[in-house]
Amino acid sequence: MALEHILPDGLVNMRSFTQVVAATGSKTIYISGQVAWDVEGGIVGEGDFAAQAKKAYENLAVAIEAAGATPADVAKTNVYIVNYDPSMGRALNDARKAIFEGTTAPASTLIGVQALAAPEFMIEVEAIAVLD
Repeated sequence: MALEHILPDGLVNMRSFTQVVAATGSKTIYISGQVAWDVEGGIVGEGDFAAQAKKAYENLAVAIEAAGATPADVAKTNVYIVNYDPSMGRALNDARKAIFEGTTAPASTLIGVQALAAPEFMIEVEAIAVLD
């Protein structure tokens, strides 16, 4: 097993992410930040956070699979959200759950940012996966 999910005593048990993930394996995969681009480079869901989150996570799943991995192999994600507000949480959790359902959630960090690479982007998701 490449990943060990750890819940240390004294830390809250969150359903949407794991507090600590220890990784051992022979291949580490670094996935660039995925945004709400379609395959032609068009923006999906301009101005619609839920649509952009869904597409960014769908793109993440494509990238994970292209590397020969599955969502269960993801050790860590970083999520960057423009002008983050807690009201975005449900849409974010729905998008994440669609990809990671049935797996133990990876370690994760959510970072509110002022802007991303293009002004239309509202969310960007990057990941690190580990294979045996």
